[in-house]
Amino acid sequence: MSVRGVRGATTVAADQPDLILKATRQLLFEILQANPSMEKEEIVSAFFTVTADLCSTFPAQAARQMGWSQVPMLCAREIPVPGSLERVVRVMVHWNTDLSQDQVQHVYLGAAAGLRPDLSSAQ
Repeated sequence: MSVRGVRGATTVAADQPDLILKATRQLLFEILQANPSMEKEEIVSAFFTVTADLCSTFPAQAARQMGWSQVPMLCAREIPVPGSLERVVRVMVHWNTDLSQDQVQHVYLGAAAGLRPDLSSAQ
């Protein structure tokens, strides 16, 4: 069994805790839907980042609300690259799976789909 990284990102309309948590829950739900064999017990860890304009809550809280209470999680701030997309929540889920790297489905929602069109084109 290998550890695979599952990437995802979404955008949020405003820096409000309820909007960040809702968008993050939707992102994680879509990652689970796109990778139907993923079980909570197989998730090694999750690493969340947010752009500098999102600071009202931790996106990991959304994962805990979904029952990921035993999954180690970390939140950090993205590098503030001038001109980059604003109000973005990103996640990297580390997953124990027998799937090959090219079988893992990454999820990019909303305006974040433009961040990695090579990964989100199949959605």
